[in-house]
Amino acid sequence: MTALALFIDAGVHLFLAPGYQAAQPGTISQGALFLLEAAVALVAGLYVLVRGSRAAYALALAVALSAFAAVMLYRYVDIPAIGPIPAMYDPVWFFSKTLSAVAEGAGSLLALAGLVRSGRGRRADDGTGVRAGRRRP
Repeated sequence: MTALALFIDAGVHLFLAPGYQAAQPGTISQGALFLLEAAVALVAGLYVLVRGSRAAYALALAVALSAFAAVMLYRYVDIPAIGPIPAMYDPVWFFSKTLSAVAEGAGSLLALAGLVRSGRGRRADDGTGVRAGRRRP
């Protein structure tokens, strides 16, 4: 489910990126940032699917939570351009934006749950090399 949330996030950003390609000279376009977000979300989603490790869930949490924080921040706060980062204030909700925000929020919670669950069953510190809660065959 974490990977699905990240794939939805990536898909929405890929879909929206062409409409945000215009940029002021010397700045990064919002479309380029959307493409970067899509690529990172796709990689994180694949990493979760392939490995399902603690590191995979940590990356998924970082990607989903940072994207969720950004969409909420730029929805409610009019932040001016900061260096090459454009001003991205967008005070309206529309379907694609809402879909990505829901996927990012859900992805954050799911990644956090995966991170907590992957922390369980860590090696016991008794020197046996056996995972806690599992028997050796």
